Amino acid sequence: MTQTSIPGYTYGTPQVAPSPISDADFALLKQTVLLGDEDLRHLRAAGEVLGPQVEAILDVWYGFVGANAHLVHYFSGADGRPDAQYLGRVRQRFGQWIRDTCAAQYDRAWLDYQHEIGLRHTAAKKNHTDGVVSTASHIHLRYLIAFIVPITATIKPFLANGGHSAADVDAMHAAWFKAVTLQVTLWSEPYVAPSVF
Repeated sequence: MTQTSIPGYTYGTPQVAPSPISDADFALLKQTVLLGDEDLRHLRAAGEVLGPQVEAILDVWYGFVGANAHLVHYFSGADGRPDAQYLGRVRQRFGQWIRDTCAAQYDRAWLDYQHEIGLRHTAAKKNHTDGVVSTASHIHLRYLIAFIVPITATIKPFLANGGHSAADVDAMHAAWFKAVTLQVTLWSEPYVAPSVF
């Protein structure tokens, strides 16, 4: 990925530790979610459609989080209220995540960064990237997994804005769903014992 000036975005840098997932296990995970070369082609097309709409997509997602106290809690400061600066910095990385999801090669560098993202949801690294003092020391795994649904369900109308056929929109949406499920699976790894992952 091309490096950006986004605070805390460290994709492809030496700051990112290697993922403990082996290449063989990673290949099996991709196989299990049915993510293949055709999906990568559809993700590239999705990236062209979604790129100009990133801020609008984030408005929808942040609106959803903001409307649910149990979710916005994870962006709280020491006073227990939402930290606007923290939300803003995460928003920049979230926007880049949309671009990365569509443009990634799903290679070792990408896998390593998924490990970093996973750690940033756990007590090991949450709040550290942005120097936040928060009442939330980690994001509960149940919400990490459950968030697959809104992130997938809400993207389809944006994919439909690109002038593609309904079949192509469905293919882009399916590829997006596979990519998101793969990522959340990888982000879950730091939450559990290696022997059970």
